[in-house]
Amino acid sequence: MRELLEYNEEVRGRYLAVLTKLPWDELVKNREASWHSLRNIFIHTMGAIDHWLAFLQGQQHGSQRKFDDYKNISEIQDYTDQVQECMRKYLDSLTQDELVKRCKVTNDAGESVEITTEDVLIHVFEEEVHHRGEMIALLWQMDVEPPLMGWKYL
Repeated sequence: MRELLEYNEEVRGRYLAVLTKLPWDELVKNREASWHSLRNIFIHTMGAIDHWLAFLQGQQHGSQRKFDDYKNISEIQDYTDQVQECMRKYLDSLTQDELVKRCKVTNDAGESVEITTEDVLIHVFEEEVHHRGEMIALLWQMDVEPPLMGWKYL
C-alpha cells in the first residue's frame, strides 16, 4: 500500500511540473471534463486525499477551499505539499492492525457500508489514477505530452 501511494506522489509531482509550465488561462479553461479544468481536476484529487486522510484520523473533513480560491500554481503547490506531508506522516504511523480496522461510511448510493482502512487507501490510489487518465486525455488534446509514469521509469 505504501509503495502505491508513494508511486502516486512521485507521478503527481511530474504532473504538477507539467501543469506549472502551462499558462494559467490554460489551467483554468473549462474543458468539459469531470471537474471542468486541469486546475480543478488536480485540486479535486488532492481534496479527495485530504478528505479521506481526515476521515481516517477521525476528523470531520479536510480543506474547505473552493477551486476558484486557488489563484496561481504556487497555491496549488502549497496545498499539494501540505496534503503529501499529512499522507507521509499518516503512513509512517500506520500499523498493520490499523490497516485492517473496520469503519462505516455512507456510499454514493446513500447506503451504509463497512470498509477497512486499506479499502480507503486503495480508493485514494484509484481516485487519483482515474483523474490522472482524464488529465492525460486533456493534455493530449492540447498537444502537451504527459510525463512518463510507469513503474519502470521511477
